[in-house]
Amino acid sequence: MLAAGVAMLMVAHAGPATAVPAQSGGNVQKAMEELAQIPGVVGVVGGAYIDGKSLGLGSAGSRLLDGEGGRIPPNARFRIWSQTKQMVATVVLKLVEKGELGVDDKLGDLLPEVVEKDLVTRADEITVRQMIRHTSGIPDWYAEKPNPDGSEGDPSFDVFDFTTPYRPLDLVRWSRDRPRTGEPGEKWTYSNTNYTLLGMIIERVTGHDLATELRTRLFEPLGMTRSYLMVKPPDGVKGPHGHGYYPDTDGRPRDVDRYNAGLAGAGAGGVVSTAHDVSAFNRAFSQGKLLPPELQRILTDRPAAAAHLQGHSSNSSCSDDFSITGGLAPGSVAMTFYSADGRRQLALSFTLSVKPNAVRLDLGKAVESIFCPSS
Repeated sequence: MLAAGVAMLMVAHAGPATAVPAQSGGNVQKAMEELAQIPGVVGVVGGAYIDGKSLGLGSAGSRLLDGEGGRIPPNARFRIWSQTKQMVATVVLKLVEKGELGVDDKLGDLLPEVVEKDLVTRADEITVRQMIRHTSGIPDWYAEKPNPDGSEGDPSFDVFDFTTPYRPLDLVRWSRDRPRTGEPGEKWTYSNTNYTLLGMIIERVTGHDLATELRTRLFEPLGMTRSYLMVKPPDGVKGPHGHGYYPDTDGRPRDVDRYNAGLAGAGAGGVVSTAHDVSAFNRAFSQGKLLPPELQRILTDRPAAAAHLQGHSSNSSCSDDFSITGGLAPGSVAMTFYSADGRRQLALSFTLSVKPNAVRLDLGKAVESIFCPSS
């Protein structure tokens, strides 16, 4: 899962492609019903696709806590959290392709205010390429401190503050007093601050807000008609959808459906989408339809330092050729399984009643039951 705070990119080991039986579409709803039984899950919604055609949509659990609110519509919107980052990086690289930006351009030249206000150390050395690849050494603004096991700690802000306006520059400022994670270009260390800054760079270079650039360069061309970027509180998810919860200081789950849009860091995790739309983006990206190969490799050729974060959801040969991208933040987890050839996707969103790191989501069985139930 790629957290809106800390990333754990899980890349399945390569294996032989598996044909999708015709009957697999009928198993999407059944898979959702089984996933909704996982402790801590309030509701789940998802959809599976092959070659752009739906194998089925499904949802289970409920829209609200304790079975309230009825069923989540199977085509409901949901926050995709850090899956936003790949979209933002794609827009940045499209600007590079057009000659409006260079991957080796320096942060200090592109955003002089971060130097003038002393918000990012070494800004005159940090490049666009390093920010895209999380090798800039810029500390993360999101987490106060990591857990003892090294996983993402509690957020550094009030989860239940739904209305305070935060500018991207405010978030960058939060990171200033935290220690750098390495020399520019030295090693891979996940940081939301990288993508908060990349969103600001897109706006500076184009003269348009990030929401407009995502819409015109990705959402509209790819038919992602129900996707948008949330930027200002108290923006919410449009239409009926599942509500997520986060425990307060007394351990009681509180509704965080109005999660502060500013605290999604815009470019770091602010996109709202659907199973259909996020699959459409993933399919186009995987099939090389959005970027020339040399630019796409900036995203797909992962730094070696990230290798220890590689994982696998199942021992089944059926799911061996799937990779996983995702994101989490207070109230929910979203993830997309995809095949390397871009033919198959399974997009899911879970709303929760506990902290995201308290839920164990083993999804290998769901992938098998949908894409190869006879295996």
